[in-house]
Amino acid sequence: MSDVIDVITIDSEKAQQLKTVGWVSYILHLIVAVGAIIPGGQAGAVLLIIALVMDLVKKDEAQGTWQASHFSWRIRSVIWAGVLYLITSPLWLLLIAPGWIAWGLISIWFLYRIVRGMVAMNKSQPVGQ
Repeated sequence: MSDVIDVITIDSEKAQQLKTVGWVSYILHLIVAVGAIIPGGQAGAVLLIIALVMDLVKKDEAQGTWQASHFSWRIRSVIWAGVLYLITSPLWLLLIAPGWIAWGLISIWFLYRIVRGMVAMNKSQPVGQ
């Protein structure tokens, strides 16, 4: 009986640790996302890289839990946003307005994904399903 209680305690501690990592990552993403929308409010790519590395390192620990979807969600959000920023960066060479509009839309999309993930995390539910 003691072994069962120990396993449950370890699983509970692991779940709480993953949730803490998830919240830290979401908050870092949120800071970057809000900074991307506010002109001159760039928080810097460093925070985003820190969050991405955290997610990549901890992703395997979340396999088989509802939290696994959150790690994948955040990683895919960063990768897609980066690809979209790169694809639309030539628009800045044409005129500033098209580049500004494209990057603004990408930033709003990124912010939406982060908020959607945070709402699901708050409910202890998987995201993107």
